[in-house]
Amino acid sequence: MLLHGITMSGRVWDRTIPFLKAHHQVLAPTLMGHHGGATPVERPVRLRHLVDDIERILDQSELDRPHFAGNSLGGWIALELAGRGRASSVCALSPAGFWSIGTRPQLEPPTRLKRVIREARRAHRVLPFVARSKLGRRRALRSVAVHGENLTAAEVIRTTTDLLECVVAPDLFGSTERFEDLHPPPPRVTLAWAEKDRILPLHVNGAIARRRMPSAQFIVLPGVGHVPMIDDPQLVARTILESTGATEVHVAAHSPTGEAISAGALKTGRDFDIS
Repeated sequence: MLLHGITMSGRVWDRTIPFLKAHHQVLAPTLMGHHGGATPVERPVRLRHLVDDIERILDQSELDRPHFAGNSLGGWIALELAGRGRASSVCALSPAGFWSIGTRPQLEPPTRLKRVIREARRAHRVLPFVARSKLGRRRALRSVAVHGENLTAAEVIRTTTDLLECVVAPDLFGSTERFEDLHPPPPRVTLAWAEKDRILPLHVNGAIARRRMPSAQFIVLPGVGHVPMIDDPQLVARTILESTGATEVHVAAHSPTGEAISAGALKTGRDFDIS
């Protein structure tokens, strides 16, 4: 099961799913309160409501403990489901929730995302024209992707529509929740952080995640932004398949100096100084 980030929809996985289907049946639901998702029955929406809704989908689909992969908010939800005993494995791609309450690092991600929403509202009318060029698509998605031009104009417009139609973003931005340690730690957790993440930077939130979940495998996804499925869906798929144990995959990466990192070094993340 694939879980998207805040203001996105299940369609953000469309380019990744074909690489997973040879190994798994795949579901990519849209989160409650997001464009195409279930309507919230209680406001303000908090994380537990989103987790409950995905657990409801699991029960309706007669799924006990599927493998999960989630990006940003979806990664956080996947970890919470693992804490409830509902996951066989979790691959969390730049998961949200790893910040310190009352500190600047916690306040910055919602501020960045609010700015993205404001910019999208201002540019919405001209977006069909902007998205015609590779440069326009790249600039439109620069906050969440390194290579926004990988998407078509229609996909950029659809992604922006999803963002603007997310009714629970203000609720979640106003929350002071964060990821709480799970005891005992869930099995088979991979934290895969985007090297070029501008929303949850590797050296800030990635470092917190490594400290708070030392038993998890920590890897860095090279050259991709906060939503790595836009930049490199094949890399994301390989990372997910390795986390599920479906295939033996070695994710290629490079250190900030450009030197190649061995598979073993990548798994521990020790070549990246993010402490």
